[in-house]
Amino acid sequence: MKGKVCIVTGSNSGIGKETAKALARMGASVVMAVRSRERGELARAEIVEASGNENVSVIVCDVSSKDSIATFVEEYGARYDRLDVLVNNAGAVFGRREESVDGFEATLAVNYLGPFRLTLGLLPMLRRGAPSRVVNVSSGMHKTGRMNLDDLQGTGRFKGMEAYANTKLMVTTWTYELARRLEGTGVTANVVEPGFVATNLGRNSGSLINAISFRLVRFLQTTPEKGAETSVYAASAEELEGVTGNNYAKSRETKSAEVSYDPEIQKRLWDATVELLGLTPTI
Repeated sequence: MKGKVCIVTGSNSGIGKETAKALARMGASVVMAVRSRERGELARAEIVEASGNENVSVIVCDVSSKDSIATFVEEYGARYDRLDVLVNNAGAVFGRREESVDGFEATLAVNYLGPFRLTLGLLPMLRRGAPSRVVNVSSGMHKTGRMNLDDLQGTGRFKGMEAYANTKLMVTTWTYELARRLEGTGVTANVVEPGFVATNLGRNSGSLINAISFRLVRFLQTTPEKGAETSVYAASAEELEGVTGNNYAKSRETKSAEVSYDPEIQKRLWDATVELLGLTPTI
């Protein structure tokens, strides 16, 4: 990975930090896209010390905010001339219905709409860095998710873990459509399932019950280092050069939910997302 530039969102803790650390150890220049500069700088210092790689930087990016994403893309473009790997890792689960600064349901905004918008914003840089890779972090829970393509925000009854699973199904389905649309560009898109990992995810829930539930099952969870392995594999493995539109778990190709492979559903999800975000399609 020497000479390559990688962005990892949500990399101040958990799987994201371990992904950034591993890529830095492999010699990559790593850009940490994080909400808090203070927490990002603390994590950066840890990553630099652990990896011996000084080419680690922090650029603030709240993936739930349109303006923050736009600022990030502009700042990144001012510092770098290309992008080799984008790891959309940032994620959250909320115990009650909340809205992002842009008025979207918060789980949807963080887990799906933000990565979608960020990826499209960085596509010129990814094309310039081709062969390059987009790695989208999903979850095995996506298999319990449901997609209402007429109501992506789920305006009816809200349950935090259901909303989380639904957004991860969207991430998986969107990745396959992205891969198809990017065929021939040298930019690949794959999705990964990190497994049941002990992270700060439950702390974002806003619910004491959810936070306690996450703590009670800690003994069943694997470490963030183990959870990051599949993300690192998808970002760096030589055998995946040019490979696109796949799902990986434990660094092996695996099947995702059956509905995620439906080309019509993939296209409808893409179109519904573009309409919801008010974007002009670029691919």
